[in-house]
Amino acid sequence: MGNERGVGMAGRHQRRPPLLEWIFRVALLFKGLDGILEIVGGVLFLLFNPGQLDSLAKMLTQHELSEDPGDLLANLLLHASGSLTVSESWFAAAYLLLHGVVKVVLVWAVLLDKLWAYPWMIGFLAIFIGYQAYTLFAGFSAGMLLLTLFDVFILWLTLREYRIKRRRGPESPGPRAELVP
Repeated sequence: MGNERGVGMAGRHQRRPPLLEWIFRVALLFKGLDGILEIVGGVLFLLFNPGQLDSLAKMLTQHELSEDPGDLLANLLLHASGSLTVSESWFAAAYLLLHGVVKVVLVWAVLLDKLWAYPWMIGFLAIFIGYQAYTLFAGFSAGMLLLTLFDVFILWLTLREYRIKRRRGPESPGPRAELVP
């Protein structure tokens, strides 16, 4: 039995996702996109040797540095690519590929509401936050600080969502969240 507009009972009782749930889903999408970019970066480190990566960095930053020779990001990229060793390149490839694949798989599983993925996501986030904190203490970087703070926020949101999902139980997963606040 429906109402005057033809919307059944299910349509009238659908809940809108809370703001934090929406933020969680959007943040997960950004993490997934970041994971894809990390995989691409890891593959680049595998395919190109340090000299080729340095040439690529020079080509990519040439225009920006001709307009602004003091551009911080372009200069950092050139400095990093110019001093890259083969072993550092292999480490970067392994780190980016591992981090990217784990991130994409876990983000995908969490977005599909797979309960098993939440503890894994929490664990891997905690490990990577620990590593990021170590690198912050070894040499401060504003970018690493921002990434670490973002990951801590994602960790908190993941813990929150996991607790909510566990309370609901496996027999009633609850309505799927839409990306509209």
